[in-house]
Amino acid sequence: MTKNLLIITTNFSGKYCEQEDSHCIKETGVYLEEFAVPYLIFEKSNINMEVVSLEGGLSPIDKNSISCSNPDDWDKCIKILRNTRRIYDIDYKMYDGVYFPGGHGPLFDIANSNLITEIVEYFYNSGKLVSAICHGVVALINAKTTCGNPIVHNKRVTSFTNKEEDIAKMSEMVPLSIENELKNRGADYIEFKPWAEHVEVDENIITGQNQNSATLIAEKILEFFAE
Repeated sequence: MTKNLLIITTNFSGKYCEQEDSHCIKETGVYLEEFAVPYLIFEKSNINMEVVSLEGGLSPIDKNSISCSNPDDWDKCIKILRNTRRIYDIDYKMYDGVYFPGGHGPLFDIANSNLITEIVEYFYNSGKLVSAICHGVVALINAKTTCGNPIVHNKRVTSFTNKEEDIAKMSEMVPLSIENELKNRGADYIEFKPWAEHVEVDENIITGQNQNSATLIAEKILEFFAE
């Protein structure tokens, strides 16, 4: 049976930064590898995908993820990100799972969306797939079970780590630490060394640590759908 996957990405491209302005990133967006690699794997596996964002239209790409060495077939993914559907215009309950790519953009829009929290809660509490990679994991932090507990409580999860944020020299610019937020909610937070390929699977929650985990998280998602 063909599965339907909802991919939710960011609209945040950055903002003008005053000198005294903290938690400010001038240019950001979605990290292309974390969208393109899974998208192309899912496409070859005949997964039906809908790519949406809160505002619809452009999902900006982090320039740090654009390189001359990127595969040519990523160009198709760039075009898709230029014209995402508005999330309010779709029925999210029609999908079998949700996936959140990362990049720093989600920290500024997806993290603050009540609708995103509602969607994650629906998928988790329905036993459907909840998956995210890198900074996309921020979508999970406010979601709760039907009993009112954080969905990540006592769950093995990962995300872009504090060490990786420090190495990237972004710790002072981001509005929150995903690692800290997950730990504060009682998650069994697991990290590998910086930039290692790393994915955690716990029931219907699948999380990846960084962009180098893009292939592995796609494979784990396909395994979940095959069960």
